[in-house]
Amino acid sequence: MASSYFAIVSGLSLAIVLSLVSQSFAVMYDDRAIIINGDRKLIISGSIHYPRSTPGMWPKLIKQAKLGGLNAIETYVFWNAHEPQYRQYDFTGNHDLVKFIKMIQDEGLYAILRIGPYVCAEWNYGGFPVWLSSLPGMHFRTNNPSFMNEMKNFTTLIVEMMKDNSLFATQGGPIILAQIENEYGQVENSYGEGGKEYLQWCANLAQGFNLGIPWIMCKQSDAPAPMIATCNDWYCDQWDPKNSNVNKNVPKIWTENWTGWFKHWGGRTPHRTAEDTAFAVARFFQLNGTMQNYYMYHGGTNFGETGGGPYITTSYDYDAPIDEYGNLNQPKWGHLKNLHEALYSMKDHIVYGDKTDIDCGQNKWATIFSYQGKRSCFFSNIDYNDQTLTFEGADLFLPGWSVSLSPDCFHEVYNTAKVNAQTSVMVNRPIHPVDEDDTPYKLEWQSTPEQIVHINRNGNLDSGAFVASNAVLDQKTVTNGTSDYLYLLTLYFHNSSDPQWVNKDIFLQVRTNGPIIHAFVNKRFVGSQYSDYHGHLDDYGFQFEREIRLVNGANRIVLASVSVGLPNYGPNFDYWGCGIVGPIQLIARSRNGSEPEVIKDISTNRWIHKTGLHGVDLEYHKLLHRYSPSWSAIPQIDRPFTWYKTNFLYPHGTDPVVVDLNGMGKGVAWINGINIGRYWPKNVASEEGCSIFCDYKNKYDSGKCSTGCGQPTQRYYHIPRDWLRPDNNLLVLFEEFGGNPQNVQIQTVTVGKVCANAYEWNKLELACAGGHNITKINFASFGNPQGKCGDYSPGRCHAIDSLDVVQKACLNQRNCTIDVNINSFALLPPECRQIFSYRLAVEAFC
Repeated sequence: MASSYFAIVSGLSLAIVLSLVSQSFAVMYDDRAIIINGDRKLIISGSIHYPRSTPGMWPKLIKQAKLGGLNAIETYVFWNAHEPQYRQYDFTGNHDLVKFIKMIQDEGLYAILRIGPYVCAEWNYGGFPVWLSSLPGMHFRTNNPSFMNEMKNFTTLIVEMMKDNSLFATQGGPIILAQIENEYGQVENSYGEGGKEYLQWCANLAQGFNLGIPWIMCKQSDAPAPMIATCNDWYCDQWDPKNSNVNKNVPKIWTENWTGWFKHWGGRTPHRTAEDTAFAVARFFQLNGTMQNYYMYHGGTNFGETGGGPYITTSYDYDAPIDEYGNLNQPKWGHLKNLHEALYSMKDHIVYGDKTDIDCGQNKWATIFSYQGKRSCFFSNIDYNDQTLTFEGADLFLPGWSVSLSPDCFHEVYNTAKVNAQTSVMVNRPIHPVDEDDTPYKLEWQSTPEQIVHINRNGNLDSGAFVASNAVLDQKTVTNGTSDYLYLLTLYFHNSSDPQWVNKDIFLQVRTNGPIIHAFVNKRFVGSQYSDYHGHLDDYGFQFEREIRLVNGANRIVLASVSVGLPNYGPNFDYWGCGIVGPIQLIARSRNGSEPEVIKDISTNRWIHKTGLHGVDLEYHKLLHRYSPSWSAIPQIDRPFTWYKTNFLYPHGTDPVVVDLNGMGKGVAWINGINIGRYWPKNVASEEGCSIFCDYKNKYDSGKCSTGCGQPTQRYYHIPRDWLRPDNNLLVLFEEFGGNPQNVQIQTVTVGKVCANAYEWNKLELACAGGHNITKINFASFGNPQGKCGDYSPGRCHAIDSLDVVQKACLNQRNCTIDVNINSFALLPPECRQIFSYRLAVEAFC
């Protein structure tokens, strides 16, 4: 009975909520909701960042979001992606913001545009172009004319671009909210009065555009009216905008509900359970929430050198409802989809109804929304123990840390702790030649060394651009954000007969802000070092020291400093240095320690600064390069600063494609000349801190429910299909530390197995991915099945026709739906028909 009621109400609600008026419409707000054309709306949004996916992925991602029950898509606008160099703009490819917003509109969804233009987002330099730092008198995010002029220029550019394409709601477009600045409240005090003045300037700038839509400022308790302050956190149910906002007549908006967390090199893989994510959302709407946005709904990939931090991985999966590659992350996607249907069925009660909260004791609460003579209810148990809540004479069982939703205050249609969606077990499959289905495609590799740039006897480069200085310069200033790599070169003239150097070991010592340094002396590699991650920028600095050999006369010393993303967060992060800072010293030590050290400081030598890799300059990574080096058909392995290339065929099918870089060290990967990101499989997570059992109860933090201990932080790297050619494809790797490409494989990622343990009076939906069918039902039991995915067994009560029913509905189908109730399974033993609650457990293969 509960399921039929739910289906009727939720179907009507979805049809209403997901419709988007094509004509221009007014967007306003009050303390209950965002108001569109006079109607209060319940907004359920999700973040999808257009540069972290591709135009070929966008339609499917947006459609999956809509099918998952979202009625809005949120995105940041990435300044450094669009203006990588001063007044040189890029809105092509996966930077085509207009195209992305129009696709959102085509699906009938609203759009939320977080212009910033500071984004944080674990994005390189927080989204700021590096060239911004080089402008005279520059200081970010404060009352600074240089910064405000550039911020105004870019923000105006974006606003005018959206207006020119009629994308704001008042023009008939999908954009209903815009954001200026981002999480400024956390750093504002560091800027003193300048910070307060800057905040007001931001508000004035936004209002001056006269867009007719509200502007938001997240994590900004003193947001100037009429800016709307919003919440970012794992939980925002207890946050009250009326206590924090200067503007009191505002709705309760949650701009970032963190569905997981990001990964850093050397770290574990964080996960947030579907149950806890749903609990946070349900509690938010129970406690006056009117709009929430999942950060992230699809995390995607930090292609190229866009990952910030530093040390943020290329993967930005975020344990989001849609995974990095575009597959549904089940059960999270399905469990939240069911929640959204339940919320929409109660929408009018939530945004229009009179609200009554009842404290039922022992951390149990009932909330009644009354509207037009009808009621909807939330029942919550925020204790960690299972409890029974008595409401109007009826007992309702509430698992610990859960919320139940009832559109009529009588039938429970959803509980956050009861997952009825399938669990998808993903598998990686090597690609195969078309005529050899059982043999993985073997890559044939070639290699060539990176030509370490050396200076001539005049202390200059023979060719190419460089910067010379009698001091070591800040890396980001020299590279201007164009490369992770900076060579520092100098000539040192050594007198080997000088008594203070005779019969002593000589060491090169370099102080760096990190995170990586490589050293070469007279074309000989002498060593590398990188910093470990400890969560603070101060931890990235270290002192590099290696023994070296000097020749009499001129010695060519080359230091390669490598960044792994620039800082993206914190007060005054534009003032933080990057790369080698010095001193750079040559130290002579007697072998028996009987004499004092001799120290020669060469920090003030004439240093040549050369940005980028020589192989990139010569386009080794491209299909056609200007210079053809001597590639060895027998590749050199475990050698630092080496280029590798191979070709592979287009993987058949539609499953997402990845490259498994197991065996490689650290470097950069290109597909057909496109940089797909940094790789670092040799950076392995700690053996400690992983969860054998992940309990959804109790508050989540980024250290809870981690996996991947003792494993590479990231082994697989996404290759978007729209960056592949239909025939031959080129994969190029630049390896820094030394690795073996023989283990590298091109693979596809898909659903290999699906499991479910669905509760009675729900519909169980099972689905494979990529056009694959369900090939085998390995287990099915209706009753009280035991165990977990991969280890199910029938319980005391088991319908012996369970397997037949599931096979008939699902076998050889791409997807299927089963009504989980006693009417679907006829052969349940009579003695079991009085069980209070039944479940259906299924394990199937795709």
